[in-house]
Amino acid sequence: MDHILEISDLECRYHELVAVHDLSLRIRENTIACLLGPSGCGKTTVLKAIAGFMGIHGGEIRLRDKVVSRPGLHVPPNKRRVGMVFQDYALFPHMSVGDNVAFGLRGMSRADKRAISRRILRLVGLEGFEPRYPHELSGGQQQRVALARALAPEPDCILLDEPLSSLDVDLRERLGIEVREILKAQGISALMVTHDQHEAFAMGDRIGVMHEGRILQWDTPYNLYHEPDDRFVADFIGQGRLLAGRLSDKHTVETDAGLIRGNRAFVWPIGTEVDVLLRPDDVVPDPDSALRGTITRKAFKGAEILYRVRLGNGCELLTLFPSHLNHEVGEQVGLRIEAEHVVAFERTTPTVTP
Repeated sequence: MDHILEISDLECRYHELVAVHDLSLRIRENTIACLLGPSGCGKTTVLKAIAGFMGIHGGEIRLRDKVVSRPGLHVPPNKRRVGMVFQDYALFPHMSVGDNVAFGLRGMSRADKRAISRRILRLVGLEGFEPRYPHELSGGQQQRVALARALAPEPDCILLDEPLSSLDVDLRERLGIEVREILKAQGISALMVTHDQHEAFAMGDRIGVMHEGRILQWDTPYNLYHEPDDRFVADFIGQGRLLAGRLSDKHTVETDAGLIRGNRAFVWPIGTEVDVLLRPDDVVPDPDSALRGTITRKAFKGAEILYRVRLGNGCELLTLFPSHLNHEVGEQVGLRIEAEHVVAFERTTPTVTP
């Protein structure tokens, strides 16, 4: 399978400030990828470099094996066959929906442009909206028009810059699934940037977690959650707590919550002090367990309740109970560690108990 997009050792600067460095990734055909990270980590800069809106200071960008950016070489945006969906939609307010969608079509008759516009709007669920204007549409409808405009020229790849961030939570989730289905049905590869991990997990086949201008881990959503390679990734993805422990053998960590046996051999010497990552789904209710703690906080989530539980030594764990097991703050509950994926990091600084 061919790679639509290849980035090698990318470096981008704003004057003397290095915004992106040592960044490499590859995206295959019919793949939706995401760059996920906090504000200021450089993810939007990467998107601008791919689109051709800025030059690069190191490395190389290839689209369908053609170099489009390297120091001293810059193919203009309109020659890259890349579609762009902006955070604020960037629709032309004085143009109808149909004309907005047809804006990027060049060298065609007006009749052909209208036919393509109608077809693409039907694809995104906006059939018959051609004569309307952007101010007459809801936020979700405007975002669909922005996607239709990016799809109309049949690009090799679509770039999405925080495309759902201005929508409410329910619409964001629903539209994210619909956008993914549209891109998959058309066989179009895409790269999206977002700070919202739920959005990235819902849309992305591959996700790169970014921090301080580089990708820390490029992986599937499942592996990022269960097999983080880095403390930052472990903390940024999902919820969880780091529990202090000591290696008692190559597979087992001794902690205040008991012995936790790993699903792989640890690489450090016996006796090494480590921190074990425990997700809420690694800690299950067990009324007969000797491991007990006091509930300090609860959050009802419908089918489940998320509890924060303080153990006798003062450290706290997060755990998910079925919602019919309803306990109050201050109650004692029994817990059992049931971690299929045991992730540990060598401790370099003392663990601070929250």
